[in-house]
Amino acid sequence: MRIDFTKMHGVGNDFVVFDAPADESLLRPELLRSLADRRTGIGFDQALVLERPRRAAAAVFYRIFNSDGDEVEQCGNGARCIAALLHHRGVSRNGSLTLESPAGLVQARIGGAHEVSVDMGVPDFDPRSLPFEAPHEADSYPLEVGGRTLDIAAVSMGNPHVVITVASVETAPVATLGPQIERHPRFPQRVNAGFVEIVARGEVRLRVYERGAGETPGCGTGACAAVAVGRRRGLLDTEVRVSVRGGELRVNWAGPGEHIWLTGPAGISFAGHVEV
Repeated sequence: MRIDFTKMHGVGNDFVVFDAPADESLLRPELLRSLADRRTGIGFDQALVLERPRRAAAAVFYRIFNSDGDEVEQCGNGARCIAALLHHRGVSRNGSLTLESPAGLVQARIGGAHEVSVDMGVPDFDPRSLPFEAPHEADSYPLEVGGRTLDIAAVSMGNPHVVITVASVETAPVATLGPQIERHPRFPQRVNAGFVEIVARGEVRLRVYERGAGETPGCGTGACAAVAVGRRRGLLDTEVRVSVRGGELRVNWAGPGEHIWLTGPAGISFAGHVEV
């Protein structure tokens, strides 16, 4: 069977986007892993599968599969790429549209210079929302990893995130601590691990070891999680520039109970097809 796809990227976080196949077996993990291979497949951090919307207000329902084949709940840069693709296809109205994901509805706005903003909802600090095994909600938690105790924050952006504040993201042990945190037994559904360096009240640097994909050049929900944690601790302003290895994102959050917005570039690399 031939599947048509569009290869897209947002700050280096790359995706393949395709319409849902009639045969669900084409979404089996081993096939997705083979397509994700950067030498013998297409290569991607996540595959985004477009389906008919379940709600009348939405233009599309999308599903997200990490490069390891596992399906996950949300992807900020992926949502921005889908919005950009639908706008390119003429689906948006006045540059705005509504997307539907396993984590709920996502409002999107198309700006100039290929910029796309998405409403990522209200950050949820309840440990049960990740889920995370903790006796109660707190600003920080001790986590035993590799014989040392880390001071972490935990927040759900529709998907689970740990945020660790570091002196420098360049020297942060992302490659070693990332996979250990991702599969820590206190996170039964695994977790994304973010390492954030606070440069100023309006600027942070970030690296994220993504659940099921490893470290990526940029993580949209990770950027939102890092800013939400910093804002909750009183360290950041309402608008923050987030520097990731693939570029720059902007996150706006008024504070607890409010929706958080993610803005950044999204582009089409190429379109093609693959035989599976």
